[in-house]
Parts: sequence; structure tokens; C-alpha cells
Amino acid sequence: MTLLPDTGYVPTAEDRASLDAWFAEYDAQSAQRNVERMADMAVFPLNLVSDDAAGNGRSAQWDREQFVATMTQVMGEGSADITFESTRTPVFLSSSMAVVFTDSVMTMEGQARQLRYADILIRRNGVWAFQTMIQGGWGDNL
Repeated sequence: MTLLPDTGYVPTAEDRASLDAWFAEYDAQSAQRNVERMADMAVFPLNLVSDDAAGNGRSAQWDREQFVATMTQVMGEGSADITFESTRTPVFLSSSMAVVFTDSVMTMEGQARQLRYADILIRRNGVWAFQTMIQGGWGDNL
């Protein structure tokens, strides 16, 4: 049994289903390298938290233009399939805020890469959007 922190909010089945559906859509857009659609699924300015090669914590805020430019560069161009196998552990702080921890394997052109990251999502007008991305190792790019 996994113990989750007590946030005072117990998510409904719809909360979890809507969050799972959001991630399925985001992963599908990522697999297609549809960076513009990925940006549609965010709230800007987007907060980013990481660390750099020297081991120092770093943070930044990106506007949509910077997100699109950076993600296009990171994801590359081409037609090679990208697949994701992810295990997500959401912690709902309320019906409209969740911190989601993800362990994922991304495979591209036969090369697998293990990823661990967290996202903070907010729900506005019934639609989830990510607002903060947290992942180690990207700080030199911030």
C-alpha cells in the first residue's frame, strides 16, 4: 500500500480519470512532436525547476515562444516514433491542483531513456494544464 501525504482532499474517480486523460493526450502529442499543441496544454509563464551540472538548483519562467523553441530543439525533428511507458503518482491538493510524480521510459529510434520528473497541474474551467515542470539535469539550459 502506498501512503500519500494528507492534503485534506480526496480525489474523485473523475479527478483521476480527467488527469489520466490529460497525460494520455500530452504523451500522444509528444510522441508526434506536436510542440504547438503541447504548448496549448500549458499555462504561461511556465515555471521550470532543475539543477545544473555543478549541482546547483536552478529555476526559470518561460513564455510560450521560449517553450516552443526549446522543446522543438530538445525533441528534434524527424519521423522516428517516440513511445512513453509511464507510471504516474498524482497527489491532489484540491480538485483543481495536483502534483504528479512520473517514472517513465522514453524510447526513440530503439534507444530507451529512463526519466523521473514531476509536474504541477492546475484545472481551469474543467481543463487541466501544466504550470510547473520539475526535472533534474536541465539547469544548464535554463
